[in-house]
Amino acid sequence: MSITREFLRHPVLTGAIAPSSSRLAEEMTAGLGLERASCVAELGPGTGVFTEAVLTLLGPEARFTAVEINPRFATALSERFPRVEVVTGSAEHLATGTGFDVVVSGLPWTAMPAGRRQRILDAVIAALASNGRFTTFAYAHAAWTPPARRFAALLRSRFAVVERTKVVWGNLPPAFVYRAALPVAVGRPRRGQPAAAPA
Repeated sequence: MSITREFLRHPVLTGAIAPSSSRLAEEMTAGLGLERASCVAELGPGTGVFTEAVLTLLGPEARFTAVEINPRFATALSERFPRVEVVTGSAEHLATGTGFDVVVSGLPWTAMPAGRRQRILDAVIAALASNGRFTTFAYAHAAWTPPARRFAALLRSRFAVVERTKVVWGNLPPAFVYRAALPVAVGRPRRGQPAAAPA
């Protein structure tokens, strides 16, 4: 399964022209407590680079659900990772109230319409445990574009703690990781944090 071919078929849905690097996968899965997690979700796993990294850290009894909108990728993931429950569909429909310990996302946030971006992040908040953690990445070259800045503001309005890693230069293109913890009530920013501006 070629991510380049799928990008050319569905550039908005795929979002990346090359698979994420193993170095970015290490950053995406570090410091999340995956070794102790009992319930984990991945959004937009694509070819499974992050999926593989998550599986190396998960305990044998942990439940792992992956939500992939591209049916070609979903089929390939099911065959490659039989332990993972692969759901074909939009991340907007992530099961709420599940109490996920960790949600890992490879979604192309800045390529989405603002409304969909907010609905997906709200679904993440609703599905996470109260002490849950969320991780996603962004491309360094686009960090100061309006969509990227709006996503960063939205992320900070939905979590009490948001950290940004150093740039992973070994990725194509270079990227950095957001690690977020302690989700707050959907639609109610934490004290002193303005709501994200509309796109």
